[in-house]
Amino acid sequence: MTVAQAPHSAPPSAARRPLLPGWAEVPEVRWAAASLAFFLAGGLVQLLDGPQFVAWALYLCCYGTGGWEPAWAGVTALRERTLDVDLLMVLAAIGALALGQVFDGALLIVIFATSGALETVATRRTAEAVRGLTDLTPEQATVLADGREREVAVADLAVGDVVLVRPGEQVPADGTVLDGGSDVDQASITGEPLPVDKAPGDEVWAGTANGTGALTVRVDRPAADAVVARIASLVDEASATKARTQLFIEKVEQRYSVGVVVATLAVFGVPQLLGEPVREALLRAMTFMIVASPCAIVLSTMPPLLSAIATASRHGVLVRSAVVLERLGVTTVVGLDKTGTLTDGTPAVVAVRPLPGRTADELLALAAAAEGPSEHPIGRAIVAAARRPLDRAEDFRAAVGSGVSATVAGRQVTVAAPTPADGAVAALVTEEQAAGRTAVVVGVDGRPAGVLALADRVRPEAAAAVAALRRQTGTEPVLLTGDNAGAARSLADQVGLVDVRPGLLPEDKAAAVTELQRAGHRVTLLGDGVNDAPALATADVGVAMGGIGSDLALRSADVIVVRDDLAALPTVIALARRARRLVVQNLVIAGTVITVLVAWDLFGSLPLPLGVAGHEGSTVLVALNGLRLLRSSAWQAAAREAAGDPPGQRPVRTSPAATPSSTSPAAGTATSHGARSR
Repeated sequence: MTVAQAPHSAPPSAARRPLLPGWAEVPEVRWAAASLAFFLAGGLVQLLDGPQFVAWALYLCCYGTGGWEPAWAGVTALRERTLDVDLLMVLAAIGALALGQVFDGALLIVIFATSGALETVATRRTAEAVRGLTDLTPEQATVLADGREREVAVADLAVGDVVLVRPGEQVPADGTVLDGGSDVDQASITGEPLPVDKAPGDEVWAGTANGTGALTVRVDRPAADAVVARIASLVDEASATKARTQLFIEKVEQRYSVGVVVATLAVFGVPQLLGEPVREALLRAMTFMIVASPCAIVLSTMPPLLSAIATASRHGVLVRSAVVLERLGVTTVVGLDKTGTLTDGTPAVVAVRPLPGRTADELLALAAAAEGPSEHPIGRAIVAAARRPLDRAEDFRAAVGSGVSATVAGRQVTVAAPTPADGAVAALVTEEQAAGRTAVVVGVDGRPAGVLALADRVRPEAAAAVAALRRQTGTEPVLLTGDNAGAARSLADQVGLVDVRPGLLPEDKAAAVTELQRAGHRVTLLGDGVNDAPALATADVGVAMGGIGSDLALRSADVIVVRDDLAALPTVIALARRARRLVVQNLVIAGTVITVLVAWDLFGSLPLPLGVAGHEGSTVLVALNGLRLLRSSAWQAAAREAAGDPPGQRPVRTSPAATPSSTSPAAGTATSHGARSR
């Protein structure tokens, strides 16, 4: 069904802006194009035996248009007492001009300017991906006040304002749906491929696209604190950081560049002492300066890492820095929290155990009716499990720490924590608690009628994610949980975990992470970003599940999985490993090309144009090789690698969890003693 675009909604062009900016918008591209045009014109004049001074004039224009920017950058760096590679290239071109080889010098300028333009365009792809996030948010919003509509700037929206989001519009601010229903495309935030149904009470995010229905939304966050703004800020900060490998390369680069200058003087001077003509010696020295320059090595590291960061952000995983991505790629063990991480974080009824004389449906209906007015998570879980209209509860009472009581259809119903006096159901309670579940006793008219067992349901993708993490690291993932041993072991059996460490307080989890690090492991810890904050901060890489709305998660976690999808963690680890492999590939390519060209120049006769082409070609090659991770297929390839699927096959997706039944297994809950806590 096609929905007409509202007149004032964000234009489609903004939402679909390509990652690659237009060539004409990049100054470096314009200068490189002008330089190439002058070079071709000069070559044409020479080819047609035109006036020599015209050809020289055109070549000099080529020098000016293509060489002024690197020359200025080199001089600026020299003022700061650093030797820039750009300056080496310009000096070599000037040397060729001094020798009368204006064609070779102009060719060097053209290739150098062209490679620089391509590098700039490639680097801007990541920046454009980040800026594209902010373009998703519309500029205007429709505010509802006093029964009237008025248009205001999104930046002027205040917390508490009520806005109308028409079909086809972008949601202007983070908020809660008050009225209406629609399907909302959240791919820009979470990477989810399908729209999500929204109803009153559901959260919506700025920049997501409304579907076919109209929504009335209460603004919960100002524009600066919106999820899309936070994502853009985090990815922007990550793009501005430098990995340790890059920092090391840049530190070596300065000394290496000085060494290149010294070696160039030696390559020129030593042959002079041996009687080689000045022209040949100078040409060999200039060629050496070009081919020995570390341009390709400098560009070997950051393009793969920044591309991986941008790709992960487009699929709902925010990596705070290039350093974090490097650490992810060398993870040797993964620690996992339980509640809210491997489980949904909310209790559900998993077993209904009536005593003789009662049916499961009757027991559940009575308990749900009594719990109807309750706001406790256990009460809501019992109500949700009932599948028929409930009787009205009267005289409802809730006792903190024990349970509730109410009159239902003339009968006194209690739903409470088990006590030693519940002899008739003691065996059922013991059995459920031994399985790691929370047991509550339902009483009718003062006598036990049965037991309900509740548990925090395991995420459907948990077992596959644990297996993928084991494949990625080669070691067993570790379960770090505050739950009791029975609940922890019950979950571990379901998801395939072997190393289980139960009963841990937040500080104990941090100590467990430190213990793993002392054993020589590089630890990545996955938690919910709240009570796991100390352990997240202690780990080499802390990963928060679904924590974009939590300030604590933003402060303590290095990686944030916006969408609650466990499969994203092994996938992003695989992506980080692919980025590291590309870095190694690039360093090998760059080092090999430099070694071959230098040896050719020193022990043979390397033509200057060929040396320029080899040097600049390797620079462009490593930049483009690193940017391969910007393609959408890079995430799918990482997912296949994490899942252990052969190349070329689609990753196997886990089907959604089945509807809770009276006998379905589940993990334990957050109450370590198995009793209900109010």
